This record gives sequence, structure tokens and C-alpha cells, in this order.
Amino acid sequence: LDDKKLKGQDDDIANNAEDSQAKPRIVIVGAGPAGLFCALSLASSGLCTPILLERGQPVETRGKSIGALIHRRCVDPESNFSFGEGGAGTWSDGKLTTRIGRNSGSVRYVLETLVKYGAPERILVEGAPHLGTDNLVRLLRNMREDLRELGGEIHFGTKATKYLIEDGKIRGVEAECVEVNERTKSKLVDSEVREHESFKTFHGDAVVLATGHSARDVYEELYKAGVELEPKGFAVGFRIEHPQRLINEIQYGKDWGGRVFTKRPSTDTVNTEHFEKLSEGTEESHQGTLPVASYRLATDKAFDGEQNRGAYSFCMCPGGQIVPSSTEEGELCINGMSFSNRDSLWANSALVVTVSQDDPILDKYRSHGCLAGLEFQRDIERKAYELGGMNMTVPVQRLTDYVNGVVSSSIPASSYRLGAISAPLHEIYPKPLYNALSYAITEHFEKQMPGFLFEDALLHGVETRTSSPLRLVRNRTTLQAGGVDNLYPAGEGAGFAGGIVSAAVDGLVVANAIKAKFLTADGDGNGNAFKSSKSIGFDY
Repeated sequence: LDDKKLKGQDDDIANNAEDSQAKPRIVIVGAGPAGLFCALSLASSGLCTPILLERGQPVETRGKSIGALIHRRCVDPESNFSFGEGGAGTWSDGKLTTRIGRNSGSVRYVLETLVKYGAPERILVEGAPHLGTDNLVRLLRNMREDLRELGGEIHFGTKATKYLIEDGKIRGVEAECVEVNERTKSKLVDSEVREHESFKTFHGDAVVLATGHSARDVYEELYKAGVELEPKGFAVGFRIEHPQRLINEIQYGKDWGGRVFTKRPSTDTVNTEHFEKLSEGTEESHQGTLPVASYRLATDKAFDGEQNRGAYSFCMCPGGQIVPSSTEEGELCINGMSFSNRDSLWANSALVVTVSQDDPILDKYRSHGCLAGLEFQRDIERKAYELGGMNMTVPVQRLTDYVNGVVSSSIPASSYRLGAISAPLHEIYPKPLYNALSYAITEHFEKQMPGFLFEDALLHGVETRTSSPLRLVRNRTTLQAGGVDNLYPAGEGAGFAGGIVSAAVDGLVVANAIKAKFLTADGDGNGNAFKSSKSIGFDY
């Protein structure tokens, strides 16, 4: 990847480009990694005007919505842990690991771009880089400002409600608009002027669909519009939380675990005292510090009583906390997040089991067609909401009690700030999924990581949105949606990525496909910057 050459080509094109009104207008729905990187790539070319629509709020206002959820249990369906600038990954651990090749040109480009906008340079050399929510908030503001300076548009509080498809070609989207307050570079920006419009139409030469997998209304609207969708496998389960000091002990041993320091005095004191008790009577001989320990567990032999399923940990957040990622009232799902220092007392991770698109447990939902997996997720989230007392309290169960199928008589402390209540989580999923996860925990995970099956390890319910249960059918050559010209599915919600980096790369791949179709003056130069390729786990 010759970044200097590409930048020079884009600069020359931009200097000779016509005014924005004469350029192709590309509507991009969703300001997560796929949408942002797609918009920046198109804007940098100088050849078109990307119009980025985000249903949620900018990060500074989104933080207030999250505060209202935590303190008043009020779920804003459009601005929350899942929706808003940066997507669901903004309030996460900010992992930058990927299965599409750490040293590939496209992945390096994404990492270098993040550094350009404020990410620490260490992400370029670390084996398992992560950003943390605090770093993500800062760099998202910088990306937003640069996108506008390059001629792109960003419309927050703008929810796409209808996709305008005529004669097999998309013409734009209709959107519902709400008031937005934005602050940038310590200055309050006036609310976007809507001219008293609650609804607005955005016409475009092409539309990029870069919504996250929590935007279920998008799938339903596309299904009604006749866009080709297909079911795919996904995974569901829980969040498991251990004391971080225990994970340090398991991973580093009692001799080295005491060398973990986060620079947060209260957390470091707890860790140090724990290891002092373990090594009482011996003199410490080790020097230096270690990072907060993490883990990864997986098996493809999680027996459910009839067959083997896959079971694995996912999005492990060392020194993190568990947060509600619900997007609708009456439903409860959760996720994990960490700040860059990873300095809380707890370690959490998803523990999930695979569900295939033809899985018998989905049979009762088949009346919903290809949306069966989505309805299954919703059903589980409603059950979790009811088990928690219907007020966003999270239902929990000790891991030891879960595998034995008994309700916990007492529960340890949790990082989940809206409260926890003991509940029969072993009953929430169909029996095959319970059997498979229990088998994986006792017969595989505990053997891979002795001490994992710990009395104070606490399961939280439920983690249902590890990936989309649907994929938009996409032409492998043009990357356009099946049956609809100029509609480009992109990123995780469309079923073509899994995580911040792979979603960003897919956004770049789609941007190049758009350049190749609409911007003929570009020739093959930029169109080949990021080749679409076969990756592990995702089809480009």
C-alpha cells in the first residue's frame, strides 16, 4: 500500500474538482467504523460529497444519554450504548485485533489513520492493541471535524426510515430528524437547523448501508422493500465477570501476578494485597510491571446432548465493566467496556454458544422468514428484562450454580451499575444451548484455564448481539446489494465484518467500489487501494 502515492493522487484530483453540487452525492447511513472510514475515503478523493447520516447523537451528547440511562434507567432508543457517533464500539474496550491480517496494507492504514486522529502510537506495535472508550471519544471528534473540512456532511439525530427504491435502483432515503447539540474544540455549536422539519429526504447517487447489528428496524424496512437478505449463524450467551486479581493470578501465577499495576491506587492496592497473602513468608524477587491480564477461550466440542456446538469467549474486557446495551424499552441485553487504563476491579467477557441459520431452536420463529434469528434474540432479551424485574436490573447467577442448574442464594459484587438480582439464568435459553455452554465451561474452559470455574465468577444475562443474525446479499464483484443497484451494504450490521478494524476496512473496500463505478476520472489508481478479499470468518 503506497499511502503517499494515493494521497498525492487525491490531492491533485481535489484541486481540480468541480464544486460539490456537481459531484456525485453518496448517502452513508451509520457513523460507525464502516461509515466513517467510507465517508473519509470518499471525501479525501475530492470527487464526491459523502452525506453521513447518524440516528444517534455526537459523542459529547451521547454521553449525556448514557448518563440518563445509568442514573435514571431511561433508555433513549436513538442515543445509547449502541447508537450514536462511532457506533457500539465507542463504549467498549476498543479492541483493534482482527482476523483479516494484522500486517495487511488495509489494516495498517486503518491503524495509522486512528493514530492520525489521536489514538496513541503504541497501537501500531502492540500485539493486541486497544483504545478504550476515553481515547475513542477524542479521536471521533477529530475525525468529524476533518470530514467536514474535506467537504463531507454529517447529520446527527437523523434516522433513516425509508429507502427510496425505484425500478431496481436506490435514489436516496427518507429520515426522521431530532434536535442535535454538538460541541467541538471546547465550543458549543448551535443546534442543527432543521427548518422545523421532522422528516427530510436525502437524495443520492448511491447509498451505503453501514448500520450496526442492533438497528433491527433497518432489517425490517429492507425486508419489506424487497432487498435480498439471508440468515446466517450467530452466537448468544452471557457476560461472565471475575475479580481481575483472580485472572491475574491464573494467567501470571502467584509469583508474577502481583506485578500488575494500573496506576489506579485503589485497584492496585487490592491486587497487591491479594498476592501478598498468597506469597506470605516469601520475599518478592521480581521487578518490572505487567499489563492487566486477559484471556481467550474456545472449543468446537461443546456437546448439547445431541451434537457439538462452538462455544467461546468474546470481547474480553480486562479491568472493565458491564453495561446495558439495550436499544428498546422492555428488552435487556448487555455488553462489556473498558477505559484505556483498564483499571477497574473486574474482568468480564462474553461467553457464547453458536446458533446456525438452520438450527432447530429457531423453528418456532420460522414464521418471520429470514428474520427468525432476530426474533429469537428479541425474545431472549425480553425474558432477561422480566427476570431482572423490568427496571434494567441485570439477572445474575454464580457460575458454579449455573452449571449445577440451581439459583444462587447469594451473589458477589458486580460492576453493573444499575443493580443485579439473583435469577435462574440456566432456564433462559433453550436446553441445547444451556447444555452446550455448561459442557464447555466444565469440560473445556476450566481445563484450559484452571480456576476459571470460580465461586465468585458471576454470569450476567444476556449477551445476544455478538454479531448480526442476517447478511445483506452482496455482489462479490460490484459490492452492491442483491437486486438493488447503487445500494452498498457495509460493515458489521450488514454481515461483512466483526469488530472495529474489519468494519473500517470494509468501509474502505466499499468506498473503492463506489469510486470505481462513479468516479471514472480516478481510473484504476484509487480503485485498487484496498482490494476486497476472502477473509477468515467474513465474505467480502
